[in-house]
Amino acid sequence: MAWIETIGPEDAGGELRALYERYANADGSVDRILQIHALRPASLAAHCALYVQAIHGPSSLSRIEREMLAVEVSRVNGCVY
Repeated sequence: MAWIETIGPEDAGGELRALYERYANADGSVDRILQIHALRPASLAAHCALYVQAIHGPSSLSRIEREMLAVEVSRVNGCVY
């Protein structure tokens, strides 16, 4: 597995801290999949914008249907996340 340098929420500052606070879980934790963008906050913002559009944007599919498709695609691709 590749190793990617990250910055945890407790060490984040500036724009990264603001993004972490915006996209944190209810308990204040930040998913590791988001922390991999720590060195490039613009990448984190783009990642989250894509997710929000794909799952919450206008579509003929319901949110549940889109989530189910995402899970199945991840399963087919061997992604454990």
